[in-house]
Amino acid sequence: MVKFSKQFEGQLVPEWKEAFVDYWQLKKDLKKIHLLNVDPTTATATSTTTATTTLLSPLLRKVSMWCGHQHREHEVIQVHKKLASSASIGDMYETELLEQFADTDAAKEFFARLDLQLNKVNQFYKAKEKEFVERGESLRKQMEILIELKTALKQQRGQIASSQDQKEEPSISCSITSEEESVKDITDQEQLQESSICEYERNEVQFLESPRSEDTGTPMKMKKEEVKMRSVSSKSFNCQGKNLKINIPLTTPSRTFSAITYLVWEDLVNQSKKCGPEGNKMNINKTKLHHAEKMIRGAFVELYKGLGFLKTYRNLNMLAFAKILKKFDKVTGKQVLPIYLKVVESSYFNSSDKFMDEVEELFVKHFAEGDNRKAMKYLKPTQRKESHAVTFFIGLFTGCFIALFAGYCIMAHIAGMYTRQSDSVYMETSYPVLSMFSLLFLHLFLYGCNIVMWRRTRINYSFIFEFSPTKELKYSDVFLICTTSMTVVVGVMFIHLSLIARGHSSTQVHAIPGLLLLLFLVLLVCPFNILYRSTRYHFIRVIRNIILTPLYKVVMVDFFMADQLCSQVPMLRSLEYVACYYITGSYKTQDYGFCMRTKNYRDLAYAVSFLPYYLRAMQCARRYFDEGQTSHLVNLGKYVSAMLAAGAKVAYEKERSVGWLCLVVAMSSTATVYQLYWDFVRDWGLLQVNSKNPWLRNELMLRRKIIYFLSMGLNLVLRLAWLQTVLHYNFGSLDYRVNGFFLAALEVIRRGQWNFYRLENEHLNNAGNFRAVKTVPLPFHEVDED
Repeated sequence: MVKFSKQFEGQLVPEWKEAFVDYWQLKKDLKKIHLLNVDPTTATATSTTTATTTLLSPLLRKVSMWCGHQHREHEVIQVHKKLASSASIGDMYETELLEQFADTDAAKEFFARLDLQLNKVNQFYKAKEKEFVERGESLRKQMEILIELKTALKQQRGQIASSQDQKEEPSISCSITSEEESVKDITDQEQLQESSICEYERNEVQFLESPRSEDTGTPMKMKKEEVKMRSVSSKSFNCQGKNLKINIPLTTPSRTFSAITYLVWEDLVNQSKKCGPEGNKMNINKTKLHHAEKMIRGAFVELYKGLGFLKTYRNLNMLAFAKILKKFDKVTGKQVLPIYLKVVESSYFNSSDKFMDEVEELFVKHFAEGDNRKAMKYLKPTQRKESHAVTFFIGLFTGCFIALFAGYCIMAHIAGMYTRQSDSVYMETSYPVLSMFSLLFLHLFLYGCNIVMWRRTRINYSFIFEFSPTKELKYSDVFLICTTSMTVVVGVMFIHLSLIARGHSSTQVHAIPGLLLLLFLVLLVCPFNILYRSTRYHFIRVIRNIILTPLYKVVMVDFFMADQLCSQVPMLRSLEYVACYYITGSYKTQDYGFCMRTKNYRDLAYAVSFLPYYLRAMQCARRYFDEGQTSHLVNLGKYVSAMLAAGAKVAYEKERSVGWLCLVVAMSSTATVYQLYWDFVRDWGLLQVNSKNPWLRNELMLRRKIIYFLSMGLNLVLRLAWLQTVLHYNFGSLDYRVNGFFLAALEVIRRGQWNFYRLENEHLNNAGNFRAVKTVPLPFHEVDED
């Protein structure tokens, strides 16, 4: 049977852990009382009494229950309720002991802590409930505006269809200031608005009046906190004297280009138009309303999720109070449970249950067309369960991989492939394919290990990465992909090496590594719903967002993946070479030096070497544009220094002169110091001098502090791997390409351990702010007249 403490820790909301009942500390206080009760100096004298009490305790409990403790003199404790001094604090509880305990001071300490926990739970529940209620009210107003806009759009569509033959999309009659429409939209629709919009304004279609309360009929105002955020494209419109603004986040290139174009156009052209002083006349079309509807639906889902967490918070805390009070009664032999539990049951957090059902009904009505099953797909998505068959296949493919890899290594050793006297054709053409796949799936394997550790330490990586619970990969899926893929890769390369060792040198044999690479690329973009299609397409979208970084809004998974690419520069360079070798047809003549002699290829080598750092720097620039925090500019400087160091290394590889060597040492040293500071202080949150854990941080997910110091030391050593460029140290008689592979693998391993601490720090930041659900921006905002 699982202990309640483990069950409690496994079910609580990780980001709210500090707000839950401190069940473990209460258990420690109970142990103190228990140890005092079994003190050996008094154990002999009270043994007979204890045995008698134990035998009679069931009878005494029944008698006490029959009596009901009606009178104060028979009560063990009395809980006093102090009325709230302010609405935000709430009622406070304080326990008074009415009977003597074996150790009254320890009992007082226990109940003081218990009261503190009850007050903490009530205050947190009240604050979170208030936050969710306010968010729910805002969403209800947003829904009312959306419904009126949709109704008015349908009315306008009918009016326009009957009045004129217009191919443009029908628009709602109102005056709109747009930061999203492009200059082309402005010029093309200018004459149309002159003739049609003003005409329909005279019809005075009622669709933008502020929603009114059902009870009072008074206009409702948007919250003042809902101000226009940076990096959103907005439309402000005025109809019937009400100013509202539609804010659509600039998350796609089209929206970003439109907003930038409008800002430039606004500086060049006067925006006044014939229909009034409100600004440029534009359309609210169906597309904009669709974006607004998606935003509101996402906000509803997050609100429902938050209310579900709040319900879990209430139930688990109620159970924790009952369990700890039951233990107290068992240790002391007193009847405290019915008295204190009655107070807990009547306290705010257990007696308040606001509008979770209302949110569900509203979502079903407006977003699921009355279909509860369809609504539950959004509100309560079913998580994928781990299958035992996956574990079986992992073991099967692992065994196959080990056998094939052992055979490949033996054959390569016999053929002398990886020594300095090895076959240069094989090492220049086929080995890069093997090393490329090895680095890729080593990285993926370490990601699976990260998932295992994140789950063990209760780090909510799914929330941080915004993964869908129905589609995210479990660690078993990741291990299955790694073992299966590497089994295929090593098997094909084993066959290829066998053919070469037997003297087969035809064009078809040399094309095998290229066909293997092509096979994996085809599987990556395969449109059929096989082999984790949702995950493959999500990966492609993330890579697209990284490549078009300045145009897409940067989220956690985007810059996390870009950081992974920064550790895979050797793999990218191998991919560049293999692509050049096979695309140019050099494999037919085995002219592996053709690409090296091509100027365009050499120039591309520079670009590939610092491309990941450039993309990551552009992400920092975009985040600075979105959030305005100077720390993103400082982070940008780190990647600029890494670009300069990478460029210097590539130049030194081509021209090994003392000048380039000095430049490599200077640039790499500067970049290393910069990166180490950012790793330890900013990404991992360590090296806090005033922390209760010296040179670490206040909160640690791992119990052993030595692990953090060892990880910092390992990160320092692996960050200095660039010294190999200067020292040219070779491991025995191994080929220099094999040495390069080992150094690249060490960098991948360093990134694997960096991933764990990076997400640990991110999780602790979320927990410090009790951030368990996303805050989705809302599309409609009320603005002042001026």
